[in-house]
Amino acid sequence: MFDDQITFLYVSDIEHSAAFYGNRLNLPLVLVQPAGCHIYRTGKSSYIGLCAARPDKQPGGSGVVLCLVTQDVDAWYTRLSAADVPCDGPPRLNADYGIYHFYFRDPDGYLMEIQRFEKPDWAG
Repeated sequence: MFDDQITFLYVSDIEHSAAFYGNRLNLPLVLVQPAGCHIYRTGKSSYIGLCAARPDKQPGGSGVVLCLVTQDVDAWYTRLSAADVPCDGPPRLNADYGIYHFYFRDPDGYLMEIQRFEKPDWAG
């Protein structure tokens, strides 16, 4: 088992993305590294790091889904919709995975999901 987990995302405009993660998602900023990466806490020991794009690291990532787990999916949908963040529709049950969820994209097009596990055996 590891102590912590950080998912680093490369972004086209660090200030714009920092405002999205800090203000829209209300994630606490815990560190700005000397190279300029901003690290936000998403859970007890999990983090998202935002770094400015560079030639070998570009924004996007069609195979990436950043999932944030919460019991309050509906409140997050309301909050993001009120902030004009386009979502793929209201939260819904996905019986195949046993989750209640919805999707949206961050300023660089990363697919994000907010979900709640419906099965009581989730270890989180």
